[in-house]
Amino acid sequence: MSDSELMHYGTPRHSGRYPWGSGENPYQHDGIGFYKKYKELKEEGKSEKEICDILGVKSTYLRTRVSAAKEAEMLQRNDRIISMKNHGYKNVTIAKELGINESVVRSAIKQYEEGKVGAAKNTADFLESKVKELGPIDIGIGVEKSLGVKRTKFNTAVEMLVDKGYEKHNIKIEQATNPGKFTTVEVLAPPGTTWAELYYNLGKINTLSERSNDNGETFRDVEYPRSFDSGRVKIRYSEEGGKERDGLIELRPGVDDISLGNSKYAQCRILVDNEKYLKGMAVYGDPKEFPPGVDIIFNTNKSSSTPKMDVMKSIKDDPENPFGALIKANGQTHYIDKNGNEQISVVNKVREESDWEEYSKNLSSQFLSKQPLPLIKQQLKLSRLEKEDEYNDIMKLTNPTVKQALLNSFADDCDAAAVKLKAAEFPRQSTKVILPVDTLKDNQIYAPSLRDGEQVCLIRYPHGGTFEIPTLTVTNSNKQGERMIGKSSIDAVGINSKVAQRLSGADFDGDTVVVIPINSKVKLKTSEPLKGLKDFDPSERYPYRPGCKLITKDATKQQEMGKVSNLITDMTLRGASEDEIARAVRHSMVVIDAQKHKLDYIRSYEENGIAALKAKYQGGANRGASTLISRASSTAYVDERKYAKVNKETGEKEWVNSNRTYKKYKKDADGKIISEKEYKYKTKSTKMAEAKDAMELSSGTKVENAYAEYANSLKALANRARKDAIFIKPMQTTKEAKELYSNEVKSLEAKLNKALSNAPKERAAQLKAASSVQEKKLYFKNKGEEYTKESMTKEAQRALTSGRIMYGAKMSGEKGSSIKITPQEWKAIQSGAVTSNMLKKILNYTDTDLIKQLATPREKLKISSSKEARIQAMLSNGFTLQEIADATGVSVSTVSDISKGKD
Repeated sequence: MSDSELMHYGTPRHSGRYPWGSGENPYQHDGIGFYKKYKELKEEGKSEKEICDILGVKSTYLRTRVSAAKEAEMLQRNDRIISMKNHGYKNVTIAKELGINESVVRSAIKQYEEGKVGAAKNTADFLESKVKELGPIDIGIGVEKSLGVKRTKFNTAVEMLVDKGYEKHNIKIEQATNPGKFTTVEVLAPPGTTWAELYYNLGKINTLSERSNDNGETFRDVEYPRSFDSGRVKIRYSEEGGKERDGLIELRPGVDDISLGNSKYAQCRILVDNEKYLKGMAVYGDPKEFPPGVDIIFNTNKSSSTPKMDVMKSIKDDPENPFGALIKANGQTHYIDKNGNEQISVVNKVREESDWEEYSKNLSSQFLSKQPLPLIKQQLKLSRLEKEDEYNDIMKLTNPTVKQALLNSFADDCDAAAVKLKAAEFPRQSTKVILPVDTLKDNQIYAPSLRDGEQVCLIRYPHGGTFEIPTLTVTNSNKQGERMIGKSSIDAVGINSKVAQRLSGADFDGDTVVVIPINSKVKLKTSEPLKGLKDFDPSERYPYRPGCKLITKDATKQQEMGKVSNLITDMTLRGASEDEIARAVRHSMVVIDAQKHKLDYIRSYEENGIAALKAKYQGGANRGASTLISRASSTAYVDERKYAKVNKETGEKEWVNSNRTYKKYKKDADGKIISEKEYKYKTKSTKMAEAKDAMELSSGTKVENAYAEYANSLKALANRARKDAIFIKPMQTTKEAKELYSNEVKSLEAKLNKALSNAPKERAAQLKAASSVQEKKLYFKNKGEEYTKESMTKEAQRALTSGRIMYGAKMSGEKGSSIKITPQEWKAIQSGAVTSNMLKKILNYTDTDLIKQLATPREKLKISSSKEARIQAMLSNGFTLQEIADATGVSVSTVSDISKGKD
């Protein structure tokens, strides 16, 4: 069956004769040892919790295993009843022989005569048939909805098959659009299938959910790009002004096959002659600049001695993704040609107008740690107050289930924030994509979303130091800027090439900057460009020499860049001189271009004295990160973990390890094992996540200690939230409430079922993405080529979009992808008409902000001390009343009252 065909596997049979008494019951050995031990402990008076602790399992697993054992016990008993009946025994005799009531015998015989077996057995039979037909199948949450059975019965059926010899494995796959977060796929596989066989062959895992056949009515799948004729492309070389607009793609206005659709600008890829492609920011150019027959002008910093096609990039050896970039959903514009046929534009958008506005606004420690200590403390204080304010808002919630869920989520967020060390943004701070406006002066910026005449500072990552921060004046009367960017752009700005060069050599192929308006309350430390960097050209200083070692892989480049970036951070924190910083920055500039231009980076390492700098500021030529800022997110390997428990006294996570081990063998020349050593499986974490006290990572500088105090405050807040969550008791449901709000409960159940039905489809799409990456990695490995981490991420995102369309899963941001609770439905929840378990499931598919609004008491509450402190801090930092009101969730008048000292 092809991937494009509609697939629907139906539902398991709910009736039909089962050949009881026809031989050994395949379920009769169902968990004998486990169930026997459970019953022994139960007879000893042990509670369920005590039994779980003794057997080392969770309560949900215990209940499922017991249910499966009871089901198998019932099947075995009924099998004996029918067998004895077939041998002529009377009902009374059967009951006496088996030690059961005669009514049980009559019931078993009636089920047999009516062909009824039971939901668990029916489901087990169906699942077994699908595994035999398809191989491994996804049995995660939501699959039971398409089969028409309850989850408890479904789990029982799975365990019955496990006891029959089938394998159940949990496979974690990293989410394509959420690096660091994983989707767990629960898989039922044929007997003998190992976890490794599934993990390394994700494409063999099948889904029982129905595939979509709507042909992507809401979202189109990405099509293979249409090629553009190179004869219609002009290269504007460096000598002709291309250097000032390096990376810009100018399109002739009014030409259908190069249309940007509704956008004025977009980061894109354009296939040329089916073998090369253009990469950059595309805008509509000045029609007067286009020679006859030319519809695209590409700007480059390369000299005119470079052949036209060599300026362009070669396509990847990948039949699905020739650019190695992720083309966004609906990133290809379609139009109707003069013959009435639908055609596709050659412009393939990676991002387009308004996409950059969604970028995070928090301040990276890479930038902020290089600013004065008072400013660092001020922004970290704002971040801490924001978290405390959020915690207090959650504690006001009246629904215990909602409060518990949000407290646990909040705790995880605090733990993550302690590792990332990002600080609160400045007033009106934003991320913008840069475009070349060469008629601007070196101290000007065209920024229609900012106030004409105000001053701003620009930050670009990776950030080397204050010498890379230009201060510019907003000038919005520039005609070239108006034509290229427009007067209403929210996420693009124009600068000239000299300003871009100061921003660590930025170009105009999609590079972004953080724009920070400055005034009397927001002042950033900036400095003049380093003298040691003046006129420094990495390509001229360290060109290729025969026999020199080259960087040939992206992974090597990233590793070397990480080393020198950490060095620059550590040097800055420890007060290195300008000359020393310049040496490290020069080497970083060489490393950045080493792979692309075949530069002699080893010679740069030696001539810039990098080993001496590492010895002085990192404790040795072969040492790495030495300050808290550079060490926080660095890798720490710990014993493999199963799950975490929460300490009721402290709120800290206490990990339960898997204790899985493996052996390494040493062999002699004949292959005979002469020694072996056992090792524990490890998993990756970060040094900050594992540190109980962040001060352990500090070398003692004031800046590090400020960050350590901030991280410790977040860790403490996370523990506090977890501790609070443990002792929350769920709301009890009442019969009266269920009857009163029966319509609302049915409505919520329908919404939940719709949301749950998307879960298997989403997992199928995630599996498709992960499987596609596996296949590509193997393909390039067999060719002896590198498949980079960046390429893997892009391929996963591309395949995920395609998979969501194929399986009919909700697209990211698509309307209807979450449960919207009405005020009346919330009344039903608050009255006790909805079980805590059902509400927990609903919360997984709802907008958290809406839930907070519904769950917060309506009566006027006094502003908490943490919220008032946060408002006061934002006022002193120059935020407007409206900005503060939006950020803190209070009215403008309340902010105004606080600013005037009113209660």
